[in-house]
Amino acid sequence: MISKQLLQQCKNAIKARQKITFMIGAGLSAESGIPTFRGKEGYWTIGSKNYMPEEMATQKMFKKCPEELWKWYLYRIAEAEKVKPNIGHLILNKLEKKYPESFHLISQNVDGLHTVAGNSLSHSYFIHGDLSYVRCSNDCTNTLFPFPKELNLRHRTKKTSITAEERSKLSCDRCHAWLRPHVLWFDEYYNEEFFKWESSLKIANETGVLILIGTTGMTNLPQHIFEIAYRNKAQIVEVNPNETHFSSLLKDYPNGEIYSTKGSIFLSELFEALQ
Repeated sequence: MISKQLLQQCKNAIKARQKITFMIGAGLSAESGIPTFRGKEGYWTIGSKNYMPEEMATQKMFKKCPEELWKWYLYRIAEAEKVKPNIGHLILNKLEKKYPESFHLISQNVDGLHTVAGNSLSHSYFIHGDLSYVRCSNDCTNTLFPFPKELNLRHRTKKTSITAEERSKLSCDRCHAWLRPHVLWFDEYYNEEFFKWESSLKIANETGVLILIGTTGMTNLPQHIFEIAYRNKAQIVEVNPNETHFSSLLKDYPNGEIYSTKGSIFLSELFEALQ
């Protein structure tokens, strides 16, 4: 399935120590069983009203009802803990180990599966954050703290309330304000410290082959990364069973290819072809 052009471009990039950048979206995690963020499982009911993910995942909602927002995230984290990295995640780890000077991973996923699969933080850019960490909502410190593992998520459902003990575990030790998930909310901006804005754009400028897997390109930074690679005439590959914002742009792009398949299938074939 892997075209001769793509295979040659990857080999050229590896030889020239150019970057091969994999930009990953929710489609890859969906193969492990994690519902896509904008899918039906993303919706949340408070009282008699249904809220869309774009309404829930905001600083505004957190300030209005932090406990309800944490219930939503604890349920999502509980669901994520039930799944394991799929073959696509494992192949990305193999690619990093085999081609460390070329491989770079830019992921929009916050589920931590890339890290579980073995990808290193030195080659990975989690541009929407990582639910494995929390930080103070009052900004008394910018330190990232590991998600409190003392919280029992095993039997958590959408209706499970937050206990007083859990509330204490979700409080900042310094100022006692609520901790917050380390994720980029819809009413917040990318920055370098937390979401690798400048680093990701630098990687994009140094990329010879950009491979988009399971991403629709609905957010700002992925669009910028694509535009930089497009302007630099890099080889750009989209891997997605469905058409996206990127598909129409790549159809007439000389260095563009579209693979209408799952990410894990494509990655397995790419890794085998590179051998």
